[in-house]
Amino acid sequence: MNNIAVVVVTHNSAGVIDDCLASCTGLDVLVVDNSSRDSTVAHVEKHLNVRLIANRQNRGFAGAVNQAAMTIESPYILLLNPDVRLRDSPAPLASLLDNNPQCGIAAGLLANRDGSPQKGFTARRFPSATALIFEVLGINRVAPWNPVNRHYRYLDRNFTAPAEVDQPAGALLLFRKELWRAMGGFDERFYPVWFEDVDFCRRAVTAGWRIMLAPSVRAFHAGGHSVNQLTPECRELFWYGSLLSYAARHFPAWKFRAISTAVVLGSVLRAIAGAAVSRSLRPLAIYSKVVRLAAGCMLSGNGCSDSAGRWRMQTEVNHCSGAETGITD
Repeated sequence: MNNIAVVVVTHNSAGVIDDCLASCTGLDVLVVDNSSRDSTVAHVEKHLNVRLIANRQNRGFAGAVNQAAMTIESPYILLLNPDVRLRDSPAPLASLLDNNPQCGIAAGLLANRDGSPQKGFTARRFPSATALIFEVLGINRVAPWNPVNRHYRYLDRNFTAPAEVDQPAGALLLFRKELWRAMGGFDERFYPVWFEDVDFCRRAVTAGWRIMLAPSVRAFHAGGHSVNQLTPECRELFWYGSLLSYAARHFPAWKFRAISTAVVLGSVLRAIAGAAVSRSLRPLAIYSKVVRLAAGCMLSGNGCSDSAGRWRMQTEVNHCSGAETGITD
């Protein structure tokens, strides 16, 4: 399959990368390591047919993908998380694009270790402002059956045949190199991780491209191997920061303010509940930073879309160790 190049972004992925690379036999694979502190690089170097870029500093997920894509000549690029293991050949994904000139992105079906599909994660509709508000207020977690969440996570669909979707997960995502070039790559302002794949797909659809899901291509996905290594403080800052960046870019100011307000309210509730359950003040310290960030966005109405907003965002995340910013979902 000379028309597909696989890109795997790693960060402290020694425990999963061997299985991932073993499942890519016969494919052109490029690993971009974002300054791992474990033996990830040594594991990758054992796979003689795998190319490696070992970054001394973390570039974030979007930055590492762009770094890889600039060196690739293949027409199709397959993003693969290091905790994903291919069960089927990705060739049908490329065929979908070959046979559908307006299709710029294709994805397979992610499955749990027992083979059950990761419904609600494999593909989602683009989040509405209401869906994001339900997310940050915890409504989707407490009542996952609510109609907003069912619509957002495609819980109202069973994918048994190729179908057009909004946003497949970036853990198993094939896209045209020409689309990547036309889009200006992944937006590296989504730093270090989260929502960069949603933004990329949304910009592609806005530009007139179609996105397809092919359930015949399956892969096992462990999930969270890298983000689970983060401190709770950094994990919350990164997730909420990227969510606010996405909302600032894709919603009008009044909807963005509503989302920012919901982040403040949801964070206060989580801090109080977390302190009560853990009998510790640590949740208050964690969510106070999220509240400060979201409150600034709420008052300004432009979030991270201007230089002052981006500086405010960067100030909040910079205290987290740079060695923790090359993570993948």
